[in-house]
Amino acid sequence: MSRMKKITAGVVVLALLAAAFGYYQVKQFADKPLLISQETIYTLPAGSGRVVLEAQLESQHIIPQSIWFGPLLKLEPDLANFKAGTYRLEQGMTVRQLLQLLASGKEAQFPVRFIEGSRLSEWLQALRKAPYVKHTLLDDQFASAAAALKLNAAELEGSFYPDTYLYTANTTDVALLARAHDRMNKLVAEIWQSRAANLPYKNPQQLVTMASIIEKETGVSEERARVASVFINRLRTGMKLQTDPTVIYGMGDNYNGTLTRKDLETPTAYNTYTISGLPPGPIAMPGRASLEAAAHPEKTNYLYFVADGKGGHTFTTNLASHNRAVQAYRLAIKEKNEK
Repeated sequence: MSRMKKITAGVVVLALLAAAFGYYQVKQFADKPLLISQETIYTLPAGSGRVVLEAQLESQHIIPQSIWFGPLLKLEPDLANFKAGTYRLEQGMTVRQLLQLLASGKEAQFPVRFIEGSRLSEWLQALRKAPYVKHTLLDDQFASAAAALKLNAAELEGSFYPDTYLYTANTTDVALLARAHDRMNKLVAEIWQSRAANLPYKNPQQLVTMASIIEKETGVSEERARVASVFINRLRTGMKLQTDPTVIYGMGDNYNGTLTRKDLETPTAYNTYTISGLPPGPIAMPGRASLEAAAHPEKTNYLYFVADGKGGHTFTTNLASHNRAVQAYRLAIKEKNEK
């Protein structure tokens, strides 16, 4: 073999060795675990290219500094199709898995929980505190939410379905409210169509109003339809509903945690000790179970109920029995406090 051929062969061998070494190093880098020691939320801004991505990941101590980042994207071009967004990075994830996630576009989802029996004012506060929500409402007033949703402010309470909603970063507060409003509308329409016959409701909103009262009166599943029966019986006989949660709602910010006799006697639009029939609207966001109970109450003769001191209620058909149940409740509470 001539000297030139030997040199050429040597160069080829060195090139092959260098390529093999580079390939090995790239693969080693791709399989390196991220530097994070816990779940990390990472945001890749729109319009970011390879240089920006690499710089961000290194400056945020997500990946180790390496000359092999660029070669990895050239060797595995599918990893270079990363998309802007906010992502959830897990501990133990490799560099390749990180790039696969960014290429998938599967952004992190965050939960916001709206609890049954809570009010819209509490929902607006929860949205204000929720991470990565884009705040488009300037304040937490009903009027602002109503204007954004193109709804009547007086009809907002009770018109959103309580649940845990998942969202991606930069989802707007209004978009989340719209989702909850749409779900409640569909559910109420479904339940209204299948409601029991001859219920004393003039429209679906009155059913929701009843459901909101049931929601506030009991958290015991098996009691909801029975509680509904008490209020239905009272409506049918012309008795006042006399339910404390409506009084509390009508008091607004004046409620300090304790109801007095004066509170029960002070008229408001929602004080069911002073008004007849249902209050003008819902007092909270009812869940499906309470809506179903309002639409399908038990058939009973009960006109009263009171807490039994054990988490449930005692139901009675007349005032004398109710008064005895009230005394039993007070005695149970006294004995509990003395222990």
